[in-house]
This record gives sequence, C-alpha cells and structure tokens, in this order.
Amino acid sequence: MSKKSMRLAGGIALSLALILSGCGAQGGNTPAGTGGQQPSGGEIKIGLPLPITGSEATFGKDMQNAINLAVSQINAKGGVDGKKIVTVTEDDACDPQQATAAANKLVSEGVVAVVGGYCSGAVIPTLTIYNAKNIPFVITAANSSKIAKENPGNTFEINGTLEYEAQRAVELFKSLGVKNLAIVEQGDAFSADLARLAEADWKATGNPVVAHEVTNKGEQDFSSLVTTLRTKKPDMVFWTAYYADGGLLIKQLRQGGYKGPITVGDGSADPKLIQVAGPAGEGTYVLSPPVASYLPAAKQFVADYKAQYHQSPGDYSALAYDGMNLMAHALKQAGSTDGKAIIKALAETKDFPGIAGKINFTAEKTLKGSNIIVLQIKNGKFTAAQ
Repeated sequence: MSKKSMRLAGGIALSLALILSGCGAQGGNTPAGTGGQQPSGGEIKIGLPLPITGSEATFGKDMQNAINLAVSQINAKGGVDGKKIVTVTEDDACDPQQATAAANKLVSEGVVAVVGGYCSGAVIPTLTIYNAKNIPFVITAANSSKIAKENPGNTFEINGTLEYEAQRAVELFKSLGVKNLAIVEQGDAFSADLARLAEADWKATGNPVVAHEVTNKGEQDFSSLVTTLRTKKPDMVFWTAYYADGGLLIKQLRQGGYKGPITVGDGSADPKLIQVAGPAGEGTYVLSPPVASYLPAAKQFVADYKAQYHQSPGDYSALAYDGMNLMAHALKQAGSTDGKAIIKALAETKDFPGIAGKINFTAEKTLKGSNIIVLQIKNGKFTAAQ
C-alpha cells in the first residue's frame, strides 16, 4: 500500500471511530441533578471534596478512608438498589480557589452527590456550584455558621455548628472559674466565626474578653503576641484555628511564661497538635467532634478501620463514615439518582442511626443538637476531660 493510501485508510478509520464515539455519547451520562438516572453500568458516582494536600491533609485522608470504608461495606451488601457506589476524590487543599476548581471538576465528571468538606472557607464558595446542578452535599466536618446562611438549599451539615461549639466553650470556661478571656484566631471563615461567637457568648455572661488577636496562617514567631497576651493577664487563652500553628502558639506561650489554661477549637483536635506543642501541650483543653475512640456505637467501625488501613481512625472519621451511610440511605429513599429527589430525602431524615449519634436536621439543614465533646491532653495523649 502506498503512503498516500495508508494515510487515506487511516483517515477513514479515524473518522469512523469518531462517528461511533459520537453515537455512543448520545445515549451517555445524563448531567448530574438534571432529573435523569445516572447510567454507567449500574454505578452511582459520588464526589469527595477533601484536603488531600496542604496542612490539613491528615484530616482529609482520614475522612477519605472512612468514606471509602463505608462504600466498601455498602457495596458488599448489594450497593444501592443493586448499583455499586464509586467515589471520585478531588483535592480542595482547604483553599477557596482550589476548592472551586475541584467542585467544577466533580460536576464535569457527573457526580450525583457529594460527601466531604473539611475547611469552611473552602466549602462556602462551592455551595452554589453544586446547587446549580441540584447536587446534594452532605458536609461532614465544616461547620461555620456562614454555611447555613449561604446554603442555597442542597447542603446538609452533620457536624455540630459553631454556635454549639461556642456554647460548649463558654460552659467549659465557666466550670474552670475563668473571668478574663483572651481569644486568638486567624481571620479565616472557620476560626474567625468561632472567635466571634465565643466572644459574644462570653460577654453575655458578664465577663470580659481582654484580648482578641488575629495571626497569619503559617506564622512561626509568636513572641510579640505572647508579650501582648501576658500584659492582658487572661485566665484562659482560646485558640480557634488549626493545630499546626496552634501547637507552636502553645509552646511559645509556655516558653514566654504564661501559666494559665489553654483551650483550642475543633480545628486543632488532632494528635499532631501534641507532637507540635510537645510537653508544653500538657493540660490543654480540646473542643472536639465526636471521636470514634470515645463512641460506644463506633467499636466495630474502629476495628474495621484498623483492619483496613492499619492505623486508628482520626477525629472526623466517624462523621465521614456517617455522612456516606446517610447519603446511601437517602439514595435508597429517593429510589433515584435525581438530585431533587435525594435532597428531599435528606431533608426528611428522621433519627438516622449514625455511629456519632442520631442525625436530624433543623430547618436550616444543620445538625439538630450539639455533638461537641471536650478532651484534654494528659500524659501526652488525648483523654476525655473530667
């Protein structure tokens, strides 16, 4: 065959392949949330927006593990109405811009639902992206009050909101005899919101907030802040941001001579806080989500997680596991992968039996009731606070 003939034959073959591909696409995936069933060989595709890189990657990977453990168990029991669940993870890196790109990618990949979300600042800009396609979103960790305020209707939070966390913080401070409170945050959606709510609740008790300071994420030298705080003489320092910087602040507070109690918010509820703070972290109080290790209903989950991943589940694993099981339940109740039907089923949830507790939603689609617990660092590990 001549080169010209070979090129002609190749061109015909390529054209034929494109035509056949186009014909196949004509009956392909219905865009998620547009009212049609998702085909693709009996699979239901669910997106997982999580921080897989960056300073909060430990949380993201743990949540991913817990969600995929739930999926493997659901699929082993026949899936949802005979269809297998498959997950697609996109890294939001706890960054608003990257989270937006991750959300758009998940939508383009045809997910019918989304489970995950750790950092509130990364979750908030994605809400309308998913809602535009009627894609239901079960948020398993992020809990800024701004989520409920900006919820376009498709979003369901199964972690206790920051209003509950602020209330629990105030209860703790009062029980410890605190009068003068100092608050330190980082200005992001999560830490600023918790700081604002805690300050308002604390002042409502008739006690003063003697300092409310804002630091930069990634800051290494807190010496100036430590000096400022010592001059204010607080009975309690409340850090509302994440563990990486929180551990350093705790260490430098102790090195700088501060001897009073320290409390951190749930963004610092990670064993790495102890590693970063070292011995200086001893005695620190930690507001925490419902950790699997302290949940009677989570014993089998803990055993299964360890068997699968050869490590203990992290702080948000129980909520992540519950989130996927809740989504599977909603899919069954809806009897469809239609987004509006799934959203309706989620809104009608009544006493769903999660390992972190029963799940019910308020009218704002936030978790009804608090699930915040208080831990304390003792002998280099987290223990339930007395």
